[in-house]
Amino acid sequence: MGILKKKYLKPFKNWFVIIIIGFVVWMLFFDANSWLIHNELNNDIDALEAEKEYYKREIEKDNKAIENLKTDEGLEKFAREEYYMKRENEEIYIIEYEDSLKTKPNE
Repeated sequence: MGILKKKYLKPFKNWFVIIIIGFVVWMLFFDANSWLIHNELNNDIDALEAEKEYYKREIEKDNKAIENLKTDEGLEKFAREEYYMKRENEEIYIIEYEDSLKTKPNE
């Protein structure tokens, strides 16, 4: 048993090995630019890039909607669907299904 301890502990008696191990531990965990902080920052960057792509898609969708509203037909369709506007001598019937009605959660 004592021989195995001496065999495995022999490299740790060298000062250079101790200093290198201490440096690696310091750089991985304790330094301001440690691996843990870099990993966390990389995850934040990935999340922000995904959010950026989402907002780019939303901007494209909104630009298409704006282009559609610039035409008379698109504007009329929007006014009829969103604000229930109508022409003269025209009747509007709003049909709502039970599953599309907004109800209070307690009811």
